[in-house]
Amino acid sequence: MTAPANPFDSGYFLAEELRAFGFKSVGQNVKIAKNCTIIGLENIEIGSNVRIDGYCTISAAGSGFVRIGSYVHIAAYSLLAAGDGIVMEDFSGISQGVRIYSRSDDYTGKYLSNPTVPTKYTGVTGGTVTLRKHVLIGSGVVILPNVEIGLGSAVGALSLVTKSLPEWGFYFGVPAKLLKARSQRILELEQQLLAEGG
Repeated sequence: MTAPANPFDSGYFLAEELRAFGFKSVGQNVKIAKNCTIIGLENIEIGSNVRIDGYCTISAAGSGFVRIGSYVHIAAYSLLAAGDGIVMEDFSGISQGVRIYSRSDDYTGKYLSNPTVPTKYTGVTGGTVTLRKHVLIGSGVVILPNVEIGLGSAVGALSLVTKSLPEWGFYFGVPAKLLKARSQRILELEQQLLAEGG
């Protein structure tokens, strides 16, 4: 007797299927959970060795775009709101429940807000969010528009990133502030992995 399929495991779409769906580009060894919500496939580029886990939402409609490098992991329940673009370079990753916004409404009360209101009445600010190589973002972090997180930096869980962060730092808090330097040993490990054909 064959065991029934696990109804709690929705599984992953693989690279060949993803290419057929109409993504701008998809590399090798890519897995995206079948219960993700993804809008603007034609504006999304994905490298190789990428995994996007369940219940993530990626919105890159209209003029938006997402560029995901290779060896990237996006953990469950994360949001990439990419109206003005989001770039994740090689070996970057975001943990569960991260929110990245490349556009934000004005909360001062001087403008109307939300996407149902014509833009002439809103005060939306925006700008591309870039995570450079080896950036690591902890669970529950919120990243606001027009931010670059420098090479090799990490942001601790539940932090708020409101401005660009220099490279090779470990940042934490609301707003995120430098706690200490981060080890650069990961550059050696990257070279070893690539040399082994990983």
